[in-house]
Amino acid sequence: MHLTVKGYAEEQHGFRISEVIMSSRTIYIARLLGFFCVLVALAMLTQKQSTVDLVTALLHNRPLMFTMGLVAVATGLAIILGHNVWSGGALPIVVTLVGWVTLAKGVLFLFLSPEAEAVFFLDTLHYQQLFYLYSSISLALGIYLVYASTRARRQAAAMDRTEVSLTAKPLD
Repeated sequence: MHLTVKGYAEEQHGFRISEVIMSSRTIYIARLLGFFCVLVALAMLTQKQSTVDLVTALLHNRPLMFTMGLVAVATGLAIILGHNVWSGGALPIVVTLVGWVTLAKGVLFLFLSPEAEAVFFLDTLHYQQLFYLYSSISLALGIYLVYASTRARRQAAAMDRTEVSLTAKPLD
């Protein structure tokens, strides 16, 4: 049988149990990141010029970039150390990828000079010209994380409230 509980799978005798239970840690982190991304993206989208000016000024302020790097490294490490899951569906993988991207961004903030950071974000990534694209990606990611984690949370709650009869079927 194939039983997936909190992200771990077990197979025996060529049968699979059809119900998958998402890890409560995955659901929590996905909801946290999702709501954060949605709120920040909406704030950015409603104040484009202020956001671009803020990011430009921030990239030229070494003490603030170092502080942001510390926060990003700590956040990325917290996600990775608590949730380095590369299986179990799209949601756990997306949460893990966000952790790794956050860690990489934090390391860049710690080690790049303000000039190199400004060139990378403002010139190479064309932050001002592609502002709406980057904000929309953050918004879409946030909406997905909130939706998928809420759906997984409801499924887990439904399984807790009812007695589930597990039906096994042969593997294809």
